[in-house]
Amino acid sequence: MKTSNAAMRSSKRRLSRGLGGVLREQRGRLYIIRRCVVMLLCWRE
Repeated sequence: MKTSNAAMRSSKRRLSRGLGGVLREQRGRLYIIRRCVVMLLCWRE
């Protein structure tokens, strides 16, 4: 069971990394940048 689960996970990762992975990375980067900007603005005040 464990080996089949690992194989399924790796195959799913490969598929999600095509389109979903790129979108996830961009979303993550935008979220991090947004958080940094908000923190900097709040820190100035």
